[in-house]
Amino acid sequence: MEQRTPRVTENGNIGQVDATQVPRYGGAATFARLPRWDEVDRADVVVLGVPFDTGVSYRPGARFGPSHIRESSRLLRPYNPAQDAKPFAMQQVVDAGDIGVNPFDIAEALATIEAEATRVLDSGAQLLTLGGDHTIALPLLRAMHAKHGPIAVVHFDAHLDTWDTYFGADYTHGTPFRRASEEGLLAHDSCLHVGIRGPLYTADDLTEDGDLGFQIVHSTEMDALGAPGVIERMRARVGDRPVYVSIDIDVLDPAFAPGTGTPEAGGFTSRELLAMLRGFADVNLVGADIVEVAPAYDHAQITGIAAAHVAYELLTVMARRRSAS
Repeated sequence: MEQRTPRVTENGNIGQVDATQVPRYGGAATFARLPRWDEVDRADVVVLGVPFDTGVSYRPGARFGPSHIRESSRLLRPYNPAQDAKPFAMQQVVDAGDIGVNPFDIAEALATIEAEATRVLDSGAQLLTLGGDHTIALPLLRAMHAKHGPIAVVHFDAHLDTWDTYFGADYTHGTPFRRASEEGLLAHDSCLHVGIRGPLYTADDLTEDGDLGFQIVHSTEMDALGAPGVIERMRARVGDRPVYVSIDIDVLDPAFAPGTGTPEAGGFTSRELLAMLRGFADVNLVGADIVEVAPAYDHAQITGIAAAHVAYELLTVMARRRSAS
């Protein structure tokens, strides 16, 4: 006899596996124990994994990030008190699994990611992507631009990721936003880095970054601005443009996210990052990614749990915007 997984159904949406019937450490490890895309008739938001790290310049391992984030999301519950919202009851969220990308051919991998992202967007769903290294932001932005036009990117990261090349290679995890700017994907007057810190090659890195369309909120400004001040800067910068949020987990201090490829001291706390993400409920958020989680360097799921909660706050923002529209 076929046994169906007990799930919570609310407002017509199929939610998480019922934790009163299946303990949280059991069952399939979809994100937050939500249904797979093939288990529902429709999807408002698709969580998609991209296990790709061929573009890294230092420590590899982010190809294992999507599964680590999913495993770390088992304790996420249906009600988010920080935003007074139930993100899985207010919208149909599904897990589409991982894309099978070529680990040996970056150009082919980028084309595959863009095609899969386009498929999700063409279905009418929003896309939340779990990486993978930051190279994947470029094909995701190509798909977003095709649907929404020029995109205002709010990029949380310790690093600019607007460098030109590494060893003559144009497509790496340090170059996606330069390529996106050069390809005309970005709203040139509306993009923002948040959390930048650490050594650079030269002061010209900052000048060139500004020429590509970005302003910067440095990590060192956090003490003066606080999360409300950063949110105010962000809202003023993006206006009513379509906004894409790209989060490199190394924007967090290594104390809060040790499991990443290029850690830098002096980053945000997880509390600060989650507070800033809640500010996106008042902007036109069209998609997001969470990248650079490398579980081989993690301890006790510290980084994975942080990334899972980042995803949870973003899904809640999407739910609040959908219910308000």
